[in-house]
Amino acid sequence: MAVTQTLSEGLKREFEVVISNTEINNLVDEKLTNIAKDANLPGFRPGKVPVSVVKNRFGKQVVGEVIRETVDNATKDTMEKNNLTPSSQPKIEIISFEEGEDLKAKLSVEIMPEFEIPDLSKLEITKQTVKITDEEINDAVEKIAKENIGTKTIEKDRPTKKGDTVVIDFLGKVDGIPFEGGEAKGHNLKLGTNSFIPGFEDGLLGYKVGKKVNVNVTFPDDYQANNLAGKKAIFETTINEIREDTDLVINDEFAKTLGMEDLKSLKTAVSDQMTKQHDLASREKSKRQILDKLADSVSFDLPETLEKQEYINICKAMNPNAKPDNFSKNNEENLDVEPDKGMKKEEKQDAFEIAKRRVRLGLLLSEIGRKNNIKVEEEDTRNAMMKEIQKYPGQEKKVMDFFKNNPESQQQLSGPIFEDKIIDFILELANTKEKVVSVEELYKEEELDLNKEAQKAKKSNKLVNKNKVNKPTKKVSKKSL
Repeated sequence: MAVTQTLSEGLKREFEVVISNTEINNLVDEKLTNIAKDANLPGFRPGKVPVSVVKNRFGKQVVGEVIRETVDNATKDTMEKNNLTPSSQPKIEIISFEEGEDLKAKLSVEIMPEFEIPDLSKLEITKQTVKITDEEINDAVEKIAKENIGTKTIEKDRPTKKGDTVVIDFLGKVDGIPFEGGEAKGHNLKLGTNSFIPGFEDGLLGYKVGKKVNVNVTFPDDYQANNLAGKKAIFETTINEIREDTDLVINDEFAKTLGMEDLKSLKTAVSDQMTKQHDLASREKSKRQILDKLADSVSFDLPETLEKQEYINICKAMNPNAKPDNFSKNNEENLDVEPDKGMKKEEKQDAFEIAKRRVRLGLLLSEIGRKNNIKVEEEDTRNAMMKEIQKYPGQEKKVMDFFKNNPESQQQLSGPIFEDKIIDFILELANTKEKVVSVEELYKEEELDLNKEAQKAKKSNKLVNKNKVNKPTKKVSKKSL
């Protein structure tokens, strides 16, 4: 087997692979001989089948297996001998192969870029923190109390008003015909909460107990039940009882109704929950600072294949109304489709800028993890899987079986875990300063949409390209490796 490098341009490498006809024949003969030793064919004793018979029966199949194995081995050997780390699956294309002739193939691969990890201890990160006050804790407890407040039957005979809870029977009809899910008896509805179809609660205001009311409503155009969307309906409703909220009393007895020992325990639990929530928001902001600074810090060539794959993913998010047929499940095929069909020029440019930024950050974080031996342990994935299963109460076994039967789904859980571990590692090394902020400031611009990410991407790509030195293309001579 002879391997000759034919291209070294940026991160692209190409090789010509020649496997002699003699080598292929020897491997075929060896495989046929081994098959003959164990073959059990009609008319022959086990292990006594002539190689010529085996060749006549299995020859074409064996030649195909030999070519596939030889080409795979050639790819592996070429990667190892040239110390190449592929950024995506190498492609090998058989150029020519005829019986009695040498096999010629072209091996194409994009390699991982080489770059230096910046000094993580010099990253200046501002960690935003919130000091929770007693007033905020009391407000939170009061909100919980209002959400769990009881009701009592009104003492005087009066009409309904906003804030009342009415106990009603109703039957909904469209064009005079009852529809599925449109009937209930003894239903409790708090007026003014807008928990029913628009107009329904307002239609029950100003009536006394025992009153039968026909409430006319129109289902929203985007109503979840398509057969009712945009339709006019009448709800034949009877008001059986009018109830009002009990007095709001926040004390130890109230805390006990929520499973707490006393009011102090409730306030402690609320404080802990608020602290945990604020800590998560603070960490997310610190993470974004890290990613922004890393994205601006290092310049290196990006594998074109990874850029295209990420561009496709972003276009799917930005162009959700595109036909699913535009996107193949096979990544290799994805590179030849038009995921950005129908998108504006500016949108395509935004998607391209985001793709470059994400790929650069992904490679940089992976390299930080590799050089610092950061790994996702089996226990990490198992814990993440259990958390995911808990999101589906009553379907735990079904979700567990899904993960067992789909190993790739378990692997998808590893990505975020790996990233979180790297971010934690960086936070330990970075020059972090705390800044006390208000709750409003902490949660300001918490959601990072694609438009904002595009702006950040343009800025970071501009910065890294400013000091980028383009390496000349290396001409490769026809020299065997």
